[in-house]
Amino acid sequence: MLTLLEQIDKGTLWHSPGGIHPPQLKTLSNTQAVRQLPLAAQYRVPLPQVGDCARLTVKVGEQVLKGQMLTDGEGFMYLPVHAPTSGQIISIEQHASNHASGLPCLTCTIAADGQDTAAVFLPATLTELSNQQVIEKIKQAGIAGMGGATFPSHIKLNPASEIDLVIINGVECEPYITSDDVLMREYATDIIKGIEVIDYLLKPQRIIIAIEDNKSQAAATMKTALAGFESLAKMTRITIIPTKYPSGGEKQLIQIVTGKEIHTGSIPAQQGIVVHNVGTAFAIQDAVLNGKPLIERLVTITGNQVSQPGNYWLPIGTPITHALKQTQTPVKDTNNISAKVIIGGPMMGYALPNTDVPVLKGTNCILVPSSDEIAPDVDEKACIRCGECAVVCPALLLPQQLFWHAKAQEYDKAASFNLKDCIECGCCSYVCPSDIPLVEYYRIAKSALKNEAEEKFQAEQAKIRFEARLQRLEDEKRAREEKSRLAAEKRKAAMDSSKKDAVAEAMARIAAKKQATATPAAETNNNSATTDKSAAVKAAIARAKAKKLASAVPADANDTPVTTSTVTTSSEPSNTATDKKSQIAAAVARAKAKKLAATSATDDVSASVQAANEQVVSEVTEVTSEAVDDRKAKIAATVARAKAKKLAATAATSATDDISASVQVANEQVVSEQVVSEVTEVTSEPIDDRKAKIAAAVARAKAKKLAATAATSATDDISASVQVANEQVVSEVTEVTSKPIDDKKAKIAAAVARAKAKKLAATNATDDVSASVQATNEQAANEQVVSEVTKVQSEPVDDKKAKIAAAVAKAKAKKLAPKHDAENETVSAPAKLKEEPAPTEATDDKKARIAAAVAKAKAKKLENQRKLSEKE
Repeated sequence: MLTLLEQIDKGTLWHSPGGIHPPQLKTLSNTQAVRQLPLAAQYRVPLPQVGDCARLTVKVGEQVLKGQMLTDGEGFMYLPVHAPTSGQIISIEQHASNHASGLPCLTCTIAADGQDTAAVFLPATLTELSNQQVIEKIKQAGIAGMGGATFPSHIKLNPASEIDLVIINGVECEPYITSDDVLMREYATDIIKGIEVIDYLLKPQRIIIAIEDNKSQAAATMKTALAGFESLAKMTRITIIPTKYPSGGEKQLIQIVTGKEIHTGSIPAQQGIVVHNVGTAFAIQDAVLNGKPLIERLVTITGNQVSQPGNYWLPIGTPITHALKQTQTPVKDTNNISAKVIIGGPMMGYALPNTDVPVLKGTNCILVPSSDEIAPDVDEKACIRCGECAVVCPALLLPQQLFWHAKAQEYDKAASFNLKDCIECGCCSYVCPSDIPLVEYYRIAKSALKNEAEEKFQAEQAKIRFEARLQRLEDEKRAREEKSRLAAEKRKAAMDSSKKDAVAEAMARIAAKKQATATPAAETNNNSATTDKSAAVKAAIARAKAKKLASAVPADANDTPVTTSTVTTSSEPSNTATDKKSQIAAAVARAKAKKLAATSATDDVSASVQAANEQVVSEVTEVTSEAVDDRKAKIAATVARAKAKKLAATAATSATDDISASVQVANEQVVSEQVVSEVTEVTSEPIDDRKAKIAAAVARAKAKKLAATAATSATDDISASVQVANEQVVSEVTEVTSKPIDDKKAKIAAAVARAKAKKLAATNATDDVSASVQATNEQAANEQVVSEVTKVQSEPVDDKKAKIAAAVAKAKAKKLAPKHDAENETVSAPAKLKEEPAPTEATDDKKARIAAAVAKAKAKKLENQRKLSEKE
């Protein structure tokens, strides 16, 4: 079986479907030689690509030369535009285009100077140029397909796939048109040179020059010219094909020569085939070898209306009116009807609405027929569905279906019937008995689809730009974040130990400032609390001394027995003993008064009690150190301290709960009396040091246990706590006193322990926080009391002195117990001392007066301090 190339070499041809055989009418123009028309006054060069992929390189008023480039640009489809002659640019504006619609486009108008001065053209040879240089020269020359499609030639000469076959189209099947025929006759050698350039670029296996059988002279001339190129002649073949319209179509010619069908949506290059027109080959050789751009072309001016039909070299941009005038073509026919001017042939051409339009690169014919040559326009009639249009269609389409959808503006459905494959040959319109201009419908439908596709493309591009913008913004955001992260890491890595220390120091300074801001307020509170406590203690001491002196005179009936007893008792043995006892009683009274004053202060109860306790201990120790009976004095002072502490605790508790305070005061009063009686009863009994120490230790342990129990059960009912503490103290006293030890020491220790336990339970039930602190302080005081009691028990006992001290302590305790009289007594004590004269007794009058003066001064000072604190 022969290969395709072998079949081509044998001259095998394939049948092409469809087609018609209209009258040729070529003899009107192909019998005369090619001619040149005189220069026009103006040339209008369209600039359709400016603003898209081209930009102007000239401006109005500028002088240009023939062949000078007017635009510059880049892009796949870009083709430059050149000045067709020398002259001056007089305008760059919108002007009617060479199109069936006559829509305006940007046009550069050049006023010719008549000199036709050309720019410098640089000739070259193929041997000194590379493929890329050759393609670039073809592009810069602005060469496009001269057969009418005007597709950029540099694109077809630089295909992506390998090319096996090149077809040079010299068929020229359209009636009236003879430009290619005459070009092959007169410029055959130049055409062969152009084919040689094509072969240089594509290097195909075969080159076919296709010519219709009605152009025998052109075919003979081409064979003669080809024989002069030996290397090219070996691979080039001139093929004569039968005359039939539209055999000159690209796809139809490929099918006739090779038998291959180019499928929808594909191009011939994908099957290794490239087709070029003979006029394109001529322009290629002129550009590559002579350096001349495409500034003119051969145009057939024909028709019975034309006085001098023929083929003329017309510069690109020549006005149609100028060509018609130079060929003596009347604008109106014999019937005084405006003649129809058609660009192209009668089958595929279009009539111009305005003849003041330029010649383009794809303009191959200007046809001006007479009224006898072309039928007048008639109204279309209904389609009779004869099917003739489908028979003659060379693309094997269904023209009637396309017509119905196009007329109904159902362009999508028309596109589904392969509307894009229509080559607009006009065969269907030619054979239609209903005179339906089918091709016009198809063109409108194609234009609508093109506009729709363009809008869709623009929308897609806008979407792409929008998404690209979003992506760019996101990338910039990520880049900023990454930059910030890297900068942070770099700073962190660059931070040395000194910088870390500086940061730590700064943080420490900030913390110190915050603490310093809060410290002054706390210090102010502490200082005021300390000042109030000291003032309260001093005032309490003063009030106690004043009361001591004032108690000598009976104030009322209740105070009389106690005072009398005290005076009578204290008037016994000697002045020395009287002074000593008076000092002891005064110290005890001062201590109790201090505690009551501290209770009235709301800032710090426990601190005031502790200060009073310490003062009592110091005063009792100071007094009892005198040369008197030390043992009795210590016992009395110790018992007085215990009762004073209990009274202070009672006062603090009563400040928060009146009911429980009343109960506790009553209980403590009973206990106090019991303690005094027990102390009085047992002080005359003999003392055993060892047993006394044991009892004291047991008492301290019980007191600690009760303190812990009171701290944990601070939320219990106050009266219940007091009752439990009383019962526990009674049980402990019973337990201790039941042992076979000295009764006197055991009772003393038990009584003291009960008093201490009750006081701790009541105090802890009132305030959890202050209870813990106060319990600790009081526990230390209790231990001191027990140790002092134990210490003095080993000394000799003086029953009389002990009873006197106990009586004095009990009287003082009863007098100071009511908390509501404490404030009144603080203020009235100095006045009472001043108004009532001191009773006649064996005390030292001098000391009494001194004490009264001191008490009055301290009372005034306390009152002033209290007023100041209230204002604050």
